[in-house]
Amino acid sequence: MSLIGAAFLLAGVAGALPGPAAAALAVAGGFALACVRLAWLAGAAAPADHPAPADGPAVTGRSASNGLPAPTARPASNNLPALNDQHAPTDRPVTGRRARRAALSRRVAAFLDAAVLAAGLTVAVLPLSDPAHRLPIALAGLSLTGPLHVAALLRLPGRSRLSGPELVRRTVDVLALGVSLVFAGWMLLPGGPVPAVAATAATGGAVVLAVLTVVAVAERRRRPGAARCHAGAALTIGGLTLLVVLLAYDAPDRALPVVAAPLVAGALLTVAGVRRTSGGERPDRDVASAAWPRLTAPAGIAGLAAGIHLGAAGEFSTGAMALGLAVIPPIMVGELLAAADQRRRVQRLAAREAWLRRRLGPAAGTAGPVLLTRADLVRVMAHRSGGALLVVDLHGTGGAVPDGPVLTEAARRLRAGSETHDLVARLGDTEYAVLTDLGPVLAYALGLRLLAALAEPCPRPGGVVRLEVSVGLAETSGGDPEDVLRQADLARRRAAQLGRDRVEWYDAYLEEQLVRRLDLERELPGAVARGELDLVYQPVVALADRMPVGTEAFLRWRSPALGTVLPAELLPVAADLDLTGEIGRWVLDRACRQLAAWSDGGRELWMAVNVTPRELAAPDFVARTATALAAYDVVPDRLVVEVSEPVVGAELSTVVPRLAGLRSIGVRIALDDFRAEHASLAQLRRLPIDLIKVGPHLVGAGGDGQRPLIDVVANLADRLGVELVVEELESEGQVAGARRAGCRYGQGFALARPATAERVEAWFEEYPSTTR
Repeated sequence: MSLIGAAFLLAGVAGALPGPAAAALAVAGGFALACVRLAWLAGAAAPADHPAPADGPAVTGRSASNGLPAPTARPASNNLPALNDQHAPTDRPVTGRRARRAALSRRVAAFLDAAVLAAGLTVAVLPLSDPAHRLPIALAGLSLTGPLHVAALLRLPGRSRLSGPELVRRTVDVLALGVSLVFAGWMLLPGGPVPAVAATAATGGAVVLAVLTVVAVAERRRRPGAARCHAGAALTIGGLTLLVVLLAYDAPDRALPVVAAPLVAGALLTVAGVRRTSGGERPDRDVASAAWPRLTAPAGIAGLAAGIHLGAAGEFSTGAMALGLAVIPPIMVGELLAAADQRRRVQRLAAREAWLRRRLGPAAGTAGPVLLTRADLVRVMAHRSGGALLVVDLHGTGGAVPDGPVLTEAARRLRAGSETHDLVARLGDTEYAVLTDLGPVLAYALGLRLLAALAEPCPRPGGVVRLEVSVGLAETSGGDPEDVLRQADLARRRAAQLGRDRVEWYDAYLEEQLVRRLDLERELPGAVARGELDLVYQPVVALADRMPVGTEAFLRWRSPALGTVLPAELLPVAADLDLTGEIGRWVLDRACRQLAAWSDGGRELWMAVNVTPRELAAPDFVARTATALAAYDVVPDRLVVEVSEPVVGAELSTVVPRLAGLRSIGVRIALDDFRAEHASLAQLRRLPIDLIKVGPHLVGAGGDGQRPLIDVVANLADRLGVELVVEELESEGQVAGARRAGCRYGQGFALARPATAERVEAWFEEYPSTTR
């Protein structure tokens, strides 16, 4: 869409299209998209439930669709139709502050939708109007768009009242930028008399642009969504102001398309801001915390405009020189205010660090570092220009909490192992921080040294105590102190997750993983009760005639907050939260219900359900399975319980009796992810199984001219009296190879794609009813 708009813009500038028409066409796509999205946000409830969308392979749990691209429509009858994964909101009652925030976000979206629509219509009607009426139309659009933006921006959530000094500093910043923009507009306007409309629009637009820009930059970290809304408003109003100036000067039509770029960018940035605010503002940690460039920005704008004017006109008028000199006072006042703030801040931090060093120095004796507040450490860090922060967490063997004498000895070792100028602080019962001036390499070496010192046995009456240590490390240079502390703590958590007794550096990917994990842990409890789980199904076919003989059920979590979550990501979290049993019961019940529905339609298929060893270990698993089959009157041998061969080996003593119990009630067993290794072949005879599922890698030719491994496995399966299913078949060549090897069944994209029950039923209609 952006390329098409750029093409129209270039066509208008080159004269291939009339300027007004080119401008209208260039903004049409972007504004239509922005208006539709804002209208959707204005009408959507805040945290909404989403119905389970149709599915594709991008959300499969394993095997047949692990990591493969999303399905697309294919004309061939052996593929399911393309699946639309769009989520439409549905209403869910919300109360209290959440409801008020949702209503406020909808009102903001409605105002901004009207503002964007007004700006878009202003440009859209230009090619339809008489040239004499275009300037009044542009003025009307600017007069309507501006108040709508103001009404929306004043209602953005999270706006706080500025203190007196902050208000003064922000006012000075606005004055400096505003005067520089007015001067730049004056310099860039054509020579000769200035139309009153152009002068008024340019001056007013420069002031509004200065206000919006300063607010956007000031809020870009604390309220990133609001900052984007302000920046979008600045671009939109700036584009309309430019349009008014061009029309006031009777600029040639080919100049009009240049307004398209700021207008479209402003509309799309507004949409991005509203989307961010509608979900609740959170500080953007990826944005640097540098202050507004109060010297370089106004001076740079004024200097650039003066240079362009001097090159074109060769001299400055008296009024221009006076206006240029007017840029200097607010810049100087802003710099003086900034210098005074910095001087007071440095004095406070220096005094605070000196106090902390007296408290934490040798005079503190053997009691170790004093307990400081997640605030004292941050104040000291803000005074440092470089170095690293180490967060150290201590664990007793077996997860026991170390007692007082052990912690005192640990604190002494931390101080003894640290550098002379390092600051050691106690953050919690078993958590310490070391703030060092060392660079990354030496700081990591310090972490290893502290790790070794703390890992040494601590003598105690009646024996010794060994500590397990997790150390997280983050660089302090150029970062916000609170963010650095958070980053070091995230790295410490990672070290603990990886088995402790290690040092871990912070990086952005680490944070992404940990934050994602925390989100999953927060949202997963209650997902079953909220109706957020879903199953999709991939047909299994007979390779001889490609008739469907069964399906495999794949679990999806349709989270309104996190989107569709795969079992590979979902199940480890469920295991840690002890939710595996609850989710497994839901899957078994839903699969049996769907199997009964298909059986009632006269189609005799099997349904494969994946089960983890933890589920199998439950004492009531066999009885629960029998109850589910009886509840839906499902013939037991239509249900296939799949277990993964790699994890079965470690749980063989527990798994075998449960599988035998399932077979005793008629349920069939499939061994999934069979690897065809020596150990796998040896234990195959010990497992009570009916089907073996293998990947397509066994279909290729064997090494050193040997026959394909699939032939070996097929022979073995034949001798054991079990059926062979080749899964993840993605090409006709793999399908042909599996069929030549004598494999009876196949599964994969080359045969049929995973989909919702309704789409699978539609696919079944292409085939007559089949038996197993």
